[in-house]
Amino acid sequence: MNLKQIRIDREKWMTWKNILPLREALESLQEGTWNVELGDVIKISGEAPENIQEIAKLMMPWRKGPFELFDTYIDSEWQSNIKYNLLGKHFSLKDRRVADIGCNNGYYLFRMQEDSPKLLVGFDPSPLYKTQFDFVNHFIKSEIVYELLGVEHLEFYEEKFDTIFCLGVLYHRSDPVAMLKSLFKGLDKQGEVILDTFYIEGDDEMCLCPESSYSKIPNIYFVPTIKALKNWCLRAGFSSFEVLETSVTEANEQRKTEWIDGQSLEDFLDPNDSTKTVEGYPAPARVYVKLIKDKK
Repeated sequence: MNLKQIRIDREKWMTWKNILPLREALESLQEGTWNVELGDVIKISGEAPENIQEIAKLMMPWRKGPFELFDTYIDSEWQSNIKYNLLGKHFSLKDRRVADIGCNNGYYLFRMQEDSPKLLVGFDPSPLYKTQFDFVNHFIKSEIVYELLGVEHLEFYEEKFDTIFCLGVLYHRSDPVAMLKSLFKGLDKQGEVILDTFYIEGDDEMCLCPESSYSKIPNIYFVPTIKALKNWCLRAGFSSFEVLETSVTEANEQRKTEWIDGQSLEDFLDPNDSTKTVEGYPAPARVYVKLIKDKK
């Protein structure tokens, strides 16, 4: 696979008619030096460039966050700090080569800098999210590498990784075992994957196959029991499967805000029974697991 040519082709996406005005707004930002806080809210302070709020609004929807850029608070749909803090006690990234698959606007990557990794690479083919990342990174000035690539490119990438994060991606793939194999091939020896995905309760090795959508999301194909997920991971080649946490998505973590201009969790659940989706399936619950490539 020729990643060089793929990068050249995808860079052209940044000139799409819906993206180009955002890129032009980004280029208008003045240079400077700002104060950066990488806590639950990623905060930038100091002398504010002009039109920060207007530029941020152009880049909607903001799914991950939150961010506070000077006097502009970007109240993202997802309070991503909840997931990051839940997982934080289960990993250490010091001097490790780290990838985040489906990195969105880079919220997790910005937070990971606090752990002093050797390398941080985000993979996401969305030109909008890449532009949001570039907007925030204009002030942070990190050395994070953002690739307009997907998980299918991981095994061909120039680096092998010690830790790969894959949060909220697996259920969007029509062939989850093939995706897990791609993650496996992207790891160095003894590398690890931190994975989260939807799951259903049950003691059997089975999965839910939504007819047309799940929580109004059409591209969700399989929601496994934890036993079925473990089998997928073992068949992909991983030698270790460890459940770290389970959680139910609640309204304080995912909700509608003025920064998304659309529907969110409250619209995806049965209005008369929050334990079910609007389609009648079990409401979204997540399992967080650690996978090890080779324990030897």
